[in-house]
Amino acid sequence: MEHRTSRQHVVDMCRTMLERGYLKATEGNVSVRVPGHRLYAVTPSNYDYAAMRVEDVCIVDFAGTHVPDPGDAGLVPSIECGMHANIYRERPDVHAVVHTHQPYASALAVLRRPIPALTDEQVRFLGREVAIIDYAPAGTGFLAKNVQKKVAGGDNAFIIANHGIVALGTDPDRAVFNMALLEKVSIAYLLALTTEAGKVYTIPAAIREIAFTKLRSDEKRIAAQVERSVPPVRVAAQAPLPSADAAAAAVAAAPVPAPRLVEAVEPGAEAARLGYAISDYPDVDDTMRRLKALVSQPVRGLRHDALLDVLEWFETKCRASKELTERAKERIPGGVQHNLAFNYPFPLAVEKAEGAHLVDRDGNVYIDFLQAGGPTILGSNYAPVNEKVAEVVGASGPVTGLFHEYELKLAESIHRYMPHIEMYRSLGSGTEAVMAAVRAARAFTGKKTVVKVGGAYHGWSDTMVYGLRVPGSYRMNAKGIPFGATSRTRETFPHDLGTLRRKLVENRLRGGTAAVVVEPVGPESGTRPVPHDFNAKVRELCDEFGALLVFDEVVTGFRLGLGGAAGYFGVTPDLTVLGKAVSGGYPMAGGVGGRSDVMAVFGSGLDGKSGAHIQVGGTLSANPLSCAAGYFAIEEMARTNAPVIAGRAGDRLTKGLQRIVDRYGLPYVAYNQGSIVHLECSGVMLLDMHNPLKLLKENKARKRLMEQMGAAYAANGIITLAGSRMYTSMADTDAVIDDALERFDRVLATVEGV
Repeated sequence: MEHRTSRQHVVDMCRTMLERGYLKATEGNVSVRVPGHRLYAVTPSNYDYAAMRVEDVCIVDFAGTHVPDPGDAGLVPSIECGMHANIYRERPDVHAVVHTHQPYASALAVLRRPIPALTDEQVRFLGREVAIIDYAPAGTGFLAKNVQKKVAGGDNAFIIANHGIVALGTDPDRAVFNMALLEKVSIAYLLALTTEAGKVYTIPAAIREIAFTKLRSDEKRIAAQVERSVPPVRVAAQAPLPSADAAAAAVAAAPVPAPRLVEAVEPGAEAARLGYAISDYPDVDDTMRRLKALVSQPVRGLRHDALLDVLEWFETKCRASKELTERAKERIPGGVQHNLAFNYPFPLAVEKAEGAHLVDRDGNVYIDFLQAGGPTILGSNYAPVNEKVAEVVGASGPVTGLFHEYELKLAESIHRYMPHIEMYRSLGSGTEAVMAAVRAARAFTGKKTVVKVGGAYHGWSDTMVYGLRVPGSYRMNAKGIPFGATSRTRETFPHDLGTLRRKLVENRLRGGTAAVVVEPVGPESGTRPVPHDFNAKVRELCDEFGALLVFDEVVTGFRLGLGGAAGYFGVTPDLTVLGKAVSGGYPMAGGVGGRSDVMAVFGSGLDGKSGAHIQVGGTLSANPLSCAAGYFAIEEMARTNAPVIAGRAGDRLTKGLQRIVDRYGLPYVAYNQGSIVHLECSGVMLLDMHNPLKLLKENKARKRLMEQMGAAYAANGIITLAGSRMYTSMADTDAVIDDALERFDRVLATVEGV
């Protein structure tokens, strides 16, 4: 059955009004707007409200036409459905309508006496006065038109001559409140009329106008939000979800290719054969429209009682974590080392990680969609890789300081799947690799300026902590970094190729651009997804202006497929930064690779004259532990086709989330790029310096909502990255994803207004 949530609201409103004595038997009617559609749910005609079920409620469009559903009871909607339709068409701020024959207001309907402004509460919620709507027979188009004319003025309560009342609300609770307030005001007015005829005191006009101005302001704000809303992504309730199990079964059933020497395999051929994690690239225009609609609305988070339940869960179920992290504050700044660690209301201390699950110090089990920030595409603590790495470390130890075979094996394996990486230099992290790539680009081109996309994260090096997370924010996050370190860094707004071209022109007049650095799926791992042809157009601009194109594939490298984002988009960068998965979840995961002529500037050892090569290094870089782990993990990903299986798990999770969001009528946005899944509830990452006042005003509230949602997910057994991003892995079977969807459903059911 479609629109179950809106139908349930109607039933709940009827129950409330029955309990309070505002409805009797079958009199009156109640309706609720269906979010994102030109539809509303309304009570059926001549039906006992005490016995009403969800399936008895009818769906009607804004023309007043019944829209039957195979899952409903097939009842006929109220004869007043035309009146309700006219109200919703006329007033986009109205989300619920109550029509009753309540006794005291109905007495004034017989007297045909409007209620003047008696109290500021009345004016604030109901309007300047409770006006009389001209009489017309019930259920007729004449009455519907009379009502439409009156509600256009913006008030929220009206008396229908010789009939009853109509109360409007921005949500079901407000409509019931306004109806009850009208009855309260009606009693007061009737008492005044009967005891002191002609001496009814009203509030001064000035006070009335102040209260009414607030009412009108709220109406305009809410109406604008409704106007900017977009229809939800439709995922049919009965449609089968994508299957990671089916992808894994297909890999298992495929014939094993005949073994060939690595040298005999054309570089890139196997990556192309295995395919990519993204089955359907997001509709970027539609996704960005939804994200902008989300940001345009006030934050919509957990009900207060639900948030209190979440915090209580942490206090009672995570005592060992709290005790440990409280001790950590004495020796660790902030009490936690990892930027990715979940910190609200306090960090969780993990005891065990395996496959798709984590276990904390208190024994609580979680579905792990953090996956250490993305590197463990095979799943956490993957035994086949661990066993092979243990053999290598058992022989050589984790580090020698001298050359080891697996340095070469890793570089060969990377070239095998990413042929544009002709040479590869291992380093300690993605941050180090970006630093090295920028230094190499400057040394190779002889130019100094580097351009990045605002909002993107390329590690924490001095040069790249610029326009961090918030596009257009310049050095907002650059505390402790001298101006000279960022003097040759520039940023452009996401998707803005025109601004990028202008920056390149400006830089050419100042000595040229050394490199343009991009996250190929968009800033913050696709939080602002780029159009499919964006990277190709950036490549063209780099060629035109003689700049190197640097792909930051710390997240996308191997996660989108063995060929990475470069293979998926068919765009060849000059340099590629790798991290995370390049060591299969083991430490010291980072490196930079690319064209051999550019990579020649990385030459090490004693093979050149002083100053011939750029300075990079690290005692622990390219150690046997990390290089062996990376080599075995990449080969295991190729054997199992883990990126594609993880991508199908991401598809299943996303489609399931879209179905839940649609069912509850939430403005949240779910989309994915393979195994990188986004569930935006607050839109804080979409704020930027195009609207600095909005950023200043809303940043904290939206960030707080993101933290609260992350806490609610954790309290229901799901670990995410900051409550808005998830990484799936090969360990996420259909059963794991379906379990997660049930947990997400429980959380989203506690959002305000659901």
